[in-house]
Amino acid sequence: MTRIFKIEPFHRELISKTSLLNFLSFLDTNEVELPALLMDSERLRKKASAVGKNIRNSKVFYAVKANAGQGVIELLDGMGLNFEIASDGELEPLARAGVAADRIITSNPVKTFKFLKRAAEYGIKYYAYDSREEVDKIAGIVPDAKVYLRLSVPNEGSEWPLSKKFGVEIDDGISLITYAAQKGLDPVGITFHVGSQCTNIYNWDNALYKAKVLWDMAAQKGIVMRVLNIGGGYPVKYTKNVVDIEEIEKNIDVLIGELFPPDIEVFIEPGRGVVGDAGVFACQVIGKSKRGDENWLHIDVGVFNGLMESIGGIKYCYIVEDTGGKKMNWTIAGPSCDSFDVIDRNVDLYEPRIGSMVLILTCGAYTTSYASEFNGFAIPKTVLI
Repeated sequence: MTRIFKIEPFHRELISKTSLLNFLSFLDTNEVELPALLMDSERLRKKASAVGKNIRNSKVFYAVKANAGQGVIELLDGMGLNFEIASDGELEPLARAGVAADRIITSNPVKTFKFLKRAAEYGIKYYAYDSREEVDKIAGIVPDAKVYLRLSVPNEGSEWPLSKKFGVEIDDGISLITYAAQKGLDPVGITFHVGSQCTNIYNWDNALYKAKVLWDMAAQKGIVMRVLNIGGGYPVKYTKNVVDIEEIEKNIDVLIGELFPPDIEVFIEPGRGVVGDAGVFACQVIGKSKRGDENWLHIDVGVFNGLMESIGGIKYCYIVEDTGGKKMNWTIAGPSCDSFDVIDRNVDLYEPRIGSMVLILTCGAYTTSYASEFNGFAIPKTVLI
């Protein structure tokens, strides 16, 4: 069955023509259980190969939390990417793919005992920390660990800030670095995170200047570090253009060259920047209603089973199947019985029929990985195309 979709000019600014054709061709020629997360392998390869290209001495560690689909993991593994994980659950798809321990790091500053033991058994050597308690925990389970301190840095301009829960200031940082060395660990470096979906290129400048101060303080204590982990934060297009990876990295590379030793190792942990715009949710209209002055459109994927980031401010773009309907203003809701399950408001779309298909763009990151089966609605399957 060939479906016709209402493709508007702004859609072409958010998704490449090649990706869109790949998705539409797949839907025309395959029976797909809806809702489904479709991942364009060609786009995935292109984005993955772009990361780290413009930063010298860099190694890319894909943040598995963004999308842990086995097909995604195996594609990135085949490209030679490394991986960053936070739990034993995120280690499992890597173990199934046979990823070697020396290609895995963990930047979760507060790890469970179960995960630490599993990581130690697997042979993982690199661990983040930001407290004495975590140093003690790591030293007791992975005594030969290489550790890097999580530094708190500004997150202004990031749509999903990450500066409140983790990270320490410089004075506490130097104390923790020396403490890690006293406990027999190898304090190899510093890490930070400018915030997920960071649209402010200067966040990286502020973070690097702050990391440089701590780096020099450690050197004065006789601790020569060699790893600078700049985390993730690379943004993708949702409803508007953002600064691209090349521009971000060229800026970072210049500043690292000015501030840090020439033989420094730079770790990068992209998640959203690799998988975000490679994914599209294919879903279905299951209901329409009029409530007061609002037109409500109900679809079969919602806040709980795939679009959790919508409650944090992420706005998605929608392409509806062409049914000849007029353009209307909609409130879009998911399938659950919970009134919290509202994805977006004031969205202008051509009116679809019940059963019409809707494509939601830029859904490759933090969708199925955030999802639950609340109210009995299944987590959509991920299909690599």
